[in-house]
Amino acid sequence: MTEYVTAPLLKSWLHDGREIALLDVREHGQYGEAHLFYATPLPLSRLEVDAPRLVPRQGVRTVVYDSGEAEGVAERAAARLAALGYSQVAVLDGGTRAWTAAGHRLFAGVNLPSKTFGELVEHAYGTPRITAQQLAAMQAAGEPLVVLDGRPVSEFHKMNIPGALCCPNGELAYRIRSLVPDAQTPIVINCAGRTRSIMGAQTLINLGLPNPVFALENGTQGWYLADYTLEHGGARRYGADSGDTALRAAARQLAERFEVPQVDAATVQAWAADGERSLFLCDVRTPEEFEAGSLPGAQHTPGGQLMQAGDQYVGVRGARLVLFDSDGVRAPVVASWLRQMGHDASVLQHGLHSGLALAPRAAPQPPALPEIGARELAQRLEQGEVALVDLRPSMAYRAGHVRGAQWSIRPHLARDLRAETRPVVLIADEPALAQWAALELPRPPALLQGGMAAWKQAGLPLQATPDQPMDAQCIDYLFFVHDRHDGNKEAARQYLAWETGLLPQLDALERSAFKLPQTAAEHA
Repeated sequence: MTEYVTAPLLKSWLHDGREIALLDVREHGQYGEAHLFYATPLPLSRLEVDAPRLVPRQGVRTVVYDSGEAEGVAERAAARLAALGYSQVAVLDGGTRAWTAAGHRLFAGVNLPSKTFGELVEHAYGTPRITAQQLAAMQAAGEPLVVLDGRPVSEFHKMNIPGALCCPNGELAYRIRSLVPDAQTPIVINCAGRTRSIMGAQTLINLGLPNPVFALENGTQGWYLADYTLEHGGARRYGADSGDTALRAAARQLAERFEVPQVDAATVQAWAADGERSLFLCDVRTPEEFEAGSLPGAQHTPGGQLMQAGDQYVGVRGARLVLFDSDGVRAPVVASWLRQMGHDASVLQHGLHSGLALAPRAAPQPPALPEIGARELAQRLEQGEVALVDLRPSMAYRAGHVRGAQWSIRPHLARDLRAETRPVVLIADEPALAQWAALELPRPPALLQGGMAAWKQAGLPLQATPDQPMDAQCIDYLFFVHDRHDGNKEAARQYLAWETGLLPQLDALERSAFKLPQTAAEHA
């Protein structure tokens, strides 16, 4: 039987100091248009795949919600979570409509707590900034200057400020002295918008770097809005050998300043056995380092992204976060920010060399589906013997799909196939997504073996439909100023206005959850 919670009760739960997982189970596009401030996106289409990682403790208090409309996605999600073993799951009665009716605000966009925190950091610390025009003038004059892009390598590759070098924010403390060995050269940190520019610059300032340090106001979007040209396909990045522990003492002092606990392996092992608290063991190093070897039971949470997009890694508000690295520099710095964000973050003593080993999380096994090869599928399609359903992202479908395939997504799969009498075949980028989606159908479908990659490898044709599915059907895609990086200046302006407009939307409880210094004396 489904349990329900009212909007006023949920609001009190969110601020009572106990752990809670608040899960928006709508698809990404729906979530990004309007959601609760503390919500973690966990769309029904990915629920069984991502729930064990985002919400590892099955006894945690959990609330799921949708828009409150007739589809009942939240109820379906609650039933699936219960089937996975989650024991305290409730549905927000009336969904987002009831939330607003109770006088609470919904927020557009993604990574809300992190981006709001970035705006608060600028206000609390008075982070120095430089405009695109000022930066361009310094570059034109040939003045000594280092521009560092605080985003991941993949984002830097899309577009970058000319002359910039990619160094994700989580790596700054560990690599800055190799990248800028002197104490005089000005340093400018940029991102695509505002948050990581501010966070990266303030990180270096908090570490006591003597260099002049600035955040590039409005990042690459500000550069483009000032009519300067961005570069694309950039590959300039920090060197693999650029790690430097020169700032280890400064990192330790920064952690002490914000009361970041140092915990040993035995303590973390005991925490892992605590059935009353959730635990996330977070390796904040680079993807390459993580792949080369990490601690058993750890998840990869690149430090910069853990600050910027924490809801992609941690789905439990109030959980214990234990960070580690291999150098004693990165984890303390990242943890100092997480503590200010209101998280219960600690640093593992001796990090990668601590000897800590946690049991891996057991992943639920999806139902097995029969598979069909690409050429056999092509023949059966030509003869009209099967119905082919493409479960890949809607934009991937638009770019190229098998002729005759219809696009669908798990919340709508049963509805879209309700009149279908032929055997059904599913295509998915991740087989598990199709396997779990198959639970929505009365009869088990088949799965294209090897997915779209196998179809292409067989040399079979694709067709593109740029306007199909229609925008209204693409509930997995966030159209919210989606082309701000693709030449639409108005979209870029709207996005920057959205970022700078976040703070006035907070209520007193949401604002008080952050633990930033309130006066200049507190952060001096």
